[in-house]
Amino acid sequence: MIHHAGRIEVVCGSMFSGKTEELIRRVRRAQIARQKVQVFKPEIDVRYHQTRVKSHSGQDFEAQPVTSSAQILELLEPDTTVVAIDEGQFFDAGVVQIAEQLADQRKIRVIVSGLDTDFRGEPFGPMPHLMCIAEEVIKLHAICMVCGDLATRTQRLINGQPAAYDDPIILVGAAEVYEARCRTHHEVPRKLSY
Repeated sequence: MIHHAGRIEVVCGSMFSGKTEELIRRVRRAQIARQKVQVFKPEIDVRYHQTRVKSHSGQDFEAQPVTSSAQILELLEPDTTVVAIDEGQFFDAGVVQIAEQLADQRKIRVIVSGLDTDFRGEPFGPMPHLMCIAEEVIKLHAICMVCGDLATRTQRLINGQPAAYDDPIILVGAAEVYEARCRTHHEVPRKLSY
């Protein structure tokens, strides 16, 4: 089954909001519709499995790890009609052009899931650009680990304390390093410089 028009769908939100679970749900539905699906993930994401995307709830799906967005084109099979990209925030800026090329020239449905903001609460990698060019953007929410309200932020913790603003942006981890937080309880201390 081929598509008559390509499209870009973005599933975003904080950690523990169900982004990968939603990506897996969408690719499984595409398979039921007899569409050829390929799933890609950044090679640095080895939290659960080397060659599978896996949600925090345990759902998983076979994926090809790549070191750059250009590898997606290199590994793309001719009959693929759906391309899913997990952890989109870890990809280089070229993923935006590749998503557009797949949707425009090859009429492929592109599904990208990822964090919309980093632990600082700031736009993360190519995700904001992907959100702007997408036909559909789904923003999922987690539950704040402090108050139970809707969480839209990812809180990084180092030895149980909020990570400082100047800490490295990328630190692959899960519940041992991160919590979902609402705007009120999200903390990012800045180091004072005199």
